[in-house]
Amino acid sequence: MRPVDKIWEQQPAASIVQVLCAVDGEAEMQRVLQDVLTKQEITEISSRLEAAKMLADGSKYTDIAKKTKLSSRTIARISDWLKNGCGGYAIAIKAMADSDSEHHS
Repeated sequence: MRPVDKIWEQQPAASIVQVLCAVDGEAEMQRVLQDVLTKQEITEISSRLEAAKMLADGSKYTDIAKKTKLSSRTIARISDWLKNGCGGYAIAIKAMADSDSEHHS
């Protein structure tokens, strides 16, 4: 697992983490992200998270590309980060699974 980049030790990057950790609940997070990100950035991040989840579930690149509209190069990078990254995608996948189980309970 790669170490977390030193960029997070510096302002203003550290502020991103502080702000996101301070947000209380999904509705508040949606408001923060909608103001901070463009719709395209929200779509891109959502697609990357979906691709990571599909990769973890064993889906083929072609199926992932069709569903997410991501390039095979981006899917390959996500696959590499899943295997050799900082563990962030694994955390995100677990959070999505936990959220799915809460919403279906």
